[in-house]
Amino acid sequence: MGVLGGIIAGLLGVGGGVVFVPGMVLFLGLDQHHAVATSLLAIIPVAILGTIRQDRYGNVNRRDAVRLGALSLGGAAAGVALANALPGAVLRDLFAAFMVFVAVRLVRDSARG
Repeated sequence: MGVLGGIIAGLLGVGGGVVFVPGMVLFLGLDQHHAVATSLLAIIPVAILGTIRQDRYGNVNRRDAVRLGALSLGGAAAGVALANALPGAVLRDLFAAFMVFVAVRLVRDSARG
């Protein structure tokens, strides 16, 4: 699961949550809250290595990355508080709905050309 998550993160730039969270719930038996929290920690080395490698190709826009990262700090704190206020089943359903929403948007946008 870790290797697959790393490959997908490096290839597509997606967070570990796309692979790590469902994998930990389905294959390791973690509940949704523990899987989300564990994924946040597990993605740190993946993000660091992926960024270093992408930067060597000249693909990192530092200004946008710093801006996005700084603005994400407050959102992450609010998201953690909200996640811990929700029952696990609701959190799981929100995660699944978000994944479906993103998939539909990607397919729709790619069909438009």
